[in-house]
Amino acid sequence: MDWEQWKPFYLRIVRGMGYSVEKDREASHLLRALLLESDEYILKEELAPVVGKKAYVFGAGPSLEVALKEFNFSDGTLIAADGATSALLRHGMVPDVIVTDLDGRVHDLKIANEEGAFMVIHAHGDNVNKLTAYVPFFSRILGTCQTEPLDIVYNFGGFTDGDRAAFLAEALGAREITLVGFDFGDVVGKWSKPFLKDHSPAWESKRKKFAFAQELLEWLEKNGRARLVYTSP
Repeated sequence: MDWEQWKPFYLRIVRGMGYSVEKDREASHLLRALLLESDEYILKEELAPVVGKKAYVFGAGPSLEVALKEFNFSDGTLIAADGATSALLRHGMVPDVIVTDLDGRVHDLKIANEEGAFMVIHAHGDNVNKLTAYVPFFSRILGTCQTEPLDIVYNFGGFTDGDRAAFLAEALGAREITLVGFDFGDVVGKWSKPFLKDHSPAWESKRKKFAFAQELLEWLEKNGRARLVYTSP
């Protein structure tokens, strides 16, 4: 999904969620400046070989932990969407790639990064303070945004960390993408937010995000080159 394909989705999301295009744009420029200052950024061509042809994308839905116990994921690249990183670490697995807007447990993101995970850090208008506070402490970072892409800040399409991870994998060459822990129901998995101690009923904004994410993944399934597979215990 290039910018022209993504733009109509994005404008609908902005209207539906009450976001600011200008704040999103400012965040993307901030991320670019932080990456240049830290000199820890990578280009998409450097991450593509890591993604490979077969990828498992882990969302933070309620089914995630059961799937981690029941399935073997050793034959593909492990891409964790933000909070799913914590669940993988607790099951002795270090993701190869983490897609995050820094809304998860940053301590766990840092541990995984130190153990080799590549970071795909996303800029939007609501995480400016987190970008400023945390980006300097990570290494091997690919920057992404939801407005017009910049030279070292990409936009592959996608909205939430989970569906954005699938769009990333497709854009970087994966031909089979298995989605793990993607539930889209009325329950938010406990790994989704640091403040959750257990699974929780979905709040209104989360339900809206689920709906957009599901729509985008359906688009990717129909229009992308990769084969999408959903796995649930």
